[in-house]
Amino acid sequence: MSAKARSPSGKTAWGDYGSARPDPQFDFGQEPIRDDADLSPTAMEGDDSVYMGGDRNKSAAVATTSKNQSKSCFAKIGHGIRSLWATRQTEDVKGDRELHVKTTLRELIIYIVFLVILCIVTFGMTQTTMYYYTKVMSDLFLDKTHSSGGSFRTITSVEDFWKFAKGPLVNGLYWETWYNNATVPEGQEGYIYYENKLLGVPRLRQLQVHSNSCVVHDDFKNVIRECYESYSESLENKQSFGEAITTNDNHTGWYYQTQDELDGSSHWGKIATYSGAGYVQDLTQNKSESAALIDYLFDKRWIRRGTRVLFIDFTVYNANINLFCVIRLTVEFPPTGGAIPHATMRTVKLIRYVTVMDYFIMACEFILCLFIFYYMVEEAIEIKKHKFSYFKSVWNILDILVIVIALVCVAFNVYRTLKVDELLKKLLDKPDQYADFEFLSYGQTQFDNAIAIAVFLAWIKIFKYISFNKTMTQLSSTLGKCAKDLAGFAVMFFIIFLAFTQLGYLLFGTQVKDFSNFQNSFFTLFRIILGDFDFDQLEAANRVLGPIFFMLFVFFVFFVLINMFLAIINDTYSEVKGDMANQKNEFEMGDYFKRGYEKMLNKLNFKHDKIVDIQKALQSADINNDQQVDFDEWRQDLKTRGYADGEIEALFAKYDMDGDRVLDKDEQRKMQADLAHQRDALKKEYDELDKIDRPESARRSTSRVSFNDDSADDSDDEDSHTKSSRSGPSQSVSYEEFTVLSRRVDRMEHSIGSIVSKIDAVLVKLEAMEKAKLKRRETMGKILDSITESDGTSDEVKREQMERLVREELERWDSESSITPQPSASGRGASPISSGPGTRSRSRPASGGNPQNQERVSCGKKQFEETVDPLISETLLVEEMPENDNRTYLTVESITATADE
Repeated sequence: MSAKARSPSGKTAWGDYGSARPDPQFDFGQEPIRDDADLSPTAMEGDDSVYMGGDRNKSAAVATTSKNQSKSCFAKIGHGIRSLWATRQTEDVKGDRELHVKTTLRELIIYIVFLVILCIVTFGMTQTTMYYYTKVMSDLFLDKTHSSGGSFRTITSVEDFWKFAKGPLVNGLYWETWYNNATVPEGQEGYIYYENKLLGVPRLRQLQVHSNSCVVHDDFKNVIRECYESYSESLENKQSFGEAITTNDNHTGWYYQTQDELDGSSHWGKIATYSGAGYVQDLTQNKSESAALIDYLFDKRWIRRGTRVLFIDFTVYNANINLFCVIRLTVEFPPTGGAIPHATMRTVKLIRYVTVMDYFIMACEFILCLFIFYYMVEEAIEIKKHKFSYFKSVWNILDILVIVIALVCVAFNVYRTLKVDELLKKLLDKPDQYADFEFLSYGQTQFDNAIAIAVFLAWIKIFKYISFNKTMTQLSSTLGKCAKDLAGFAVMFFIIFLAFTQLGYLLFGTQVKDFSNFQNSFFTLFRIILGDFDFDQLEAANRVLGPIFFMLFVFFVFFVLINMFLAIINDTYSEVKGDMANQKNEFEMGDYFKRGYEKMLNKLNFKHDKIVDIQKALQSADINNDQQVDFDEWRQDLKTRGYADGEIEALFAKYDMDGDRVLDKDEQRKMQADLAHQRDALKKEYDELDKIDRPESARRSTSRVSFNDDSADDSDDEDSHTKSSRSGPSQSVSYEEFTVLSRRVDRMEHSIGSIVSKIDAVLVKLEAMEKAKLKRRETMGKILDSITESDGTSDEVKREQMERLVREELERWDSESSITPQPSASGRGASPISSGPGTRSRSRPASGGNPQNQERVSCGKKQFEETVDPLISETLLVEEMPENDNRTYLTVESITATADE
């Protein structure tokens, strides 16, 4: 028996239709099937001596195999790289639901990993100790009272400020004694609360406006000689003042310095935005010297009428928790007099990488950068494919926004690291100078805000990947469907709301803090909607208009507009809910996993059936009981089990190590060992699947197999209860039966081919008949037109003309029917013209000169002349007449109906 793979299955297994390897389902060992030349299709088809050690065409086979492997390797690498960025927007997944599911799941899993990394990086920059650190500093500098009982929060005048500066400020900055009044040893000074290192020295800075910065009315010019306007950068006083003029004092607090000289930054206060310039006085690292300097500034009246703001800046660092606290105490002096204090405390982590956890965060930051690059490429591919339509999707815009924020954060992260190193080096070189961490801390705060927004948007973006479920799309569908209604309602709402805002600001702005400006009035009205209001303040400000304003606002905004807003959303949600009740999910995730489970189980059963068949073949193929299995015995046994020649040859060649086409005891023992190993591996996989909650349908459709020892009874039981996934029969058949079945299949294929060709011929004829019908209908139309359009012609001429046209058309039909084979034995077929529902149709004889035909024509002509209306011919004679009556009549309507048919 030949060893060549002659069957289609065998050719496919050997790669006759491509570069496929032999079927890997027979790879029961740990090593893959050999790619030797003696297993190549060229060598096997050339000579059967490949099993005897022959090596003809070995070099060519090896070169071809190597080339195919190289091409396949590069193709797989290219396909793998391309599949990294495969999304629902880049792939055509509309017609393939399984591909849609796989693509969506892959996108979702990758995005979840990205979201986890982003959250790790974000929360790695924050600590719960940040709040407590800020609270400690706030209690120390903002709430601690001086000798008069006031604190920083209660400052209302210049006098209160100096009391705070001489008391809580100096005492809070310098801790030179222990709680028992023992002196802090040298080297441990400069710590607040003994734990927080004061970096550099504190700084006092003020901004002034020059005198006569405002215009005094003519009536008061003789009385009011100086006028100081509200702060504006254009009105800043840039001249030296005080002791700098009188005594040439060297203290820097009397001399103006620009923002560039101070390397400062602007500050957004409660009254105005202030520049980074001003009159600066640095304190010292010693408590007594700093106290003396504050007393000196107090005595020399450093704060003047033109002073509009005063800043106290310093920075502390806690090495225990690796946190900086950048503190700025601000006191604004409005032109009305008095003082408005407020403070800014930014607790930030500027030194990022110290502990092991910090370095883990750094690794996550590198991974995050890779994700950002990945999504940049993905969005670029989508933009390239969809062009401007890409930006029509809200999710795509959200993707771009997250990427942009992430890139800005990465850039600032690099800048912050370099800047902090630079500042710390300067500080270590000159510890008695002011350490300006203000701008860096502000940037770090904005960085934290940006990364917080990015995380928020990243969480919202999850809806993009779970939108396949109709329940998950309720929010977006509801908002999208009522967007137009809400837009129209919003215009109406804000017209009324802004009207009330302006009314409240104008009525109560001079007396109520919540209405002191337009912005406060706007947010106060929103608080009233939520139930947070102070009616007593409104009534005290205006006993008449206050209650009226409140009642009108509550009625129109709360009772009317808010309920309209809720009604729009409720109605739309009900409509969306009803639509979704009749809508199926884009795909059912449970069904997908269920199908995957069943596929896996069927695959395991398939492998198990292969193992059982091979084991049986080893036991039953040795017909002559010589403890050796030759290739013919092996092939005949597996052939009866439904395997192709290529599969059989591949497996035999794998274990026929000496190439003699005979499996001896050692080779059989090696095969048995590989089969047992593979059987054990399958048992482990079955056990793992058992741990999963198997669907009930899978339990019914797939039977479990037994993995006991290889006894004959167990094998028979497995054969009877295991559903094979092969294309071959589930029970053994003889070779002769298999041959008969193959021949029957061949005959069926031949018969099907003949049937298909006949169907094609019928379709062609039907098409020709359809065209003929269209021509006949057109001719009938012309005949009817000639009846109605022949005005001014005598009735005799009309009859002759109609008779001639009808006769020509009937003769043309007869000529066509004579060419077409008649289905009946008598040569008669269906007439092209039907005379009516109850009239039999017969084909017209081919010869127009038949005497019987001439008789019918004369008779018909006479009848035609007798029955035609003088004005309009209503009947026509049909050439075919029934056997029992040689005449029949056909109206114009029946001719039209026949043409339509």
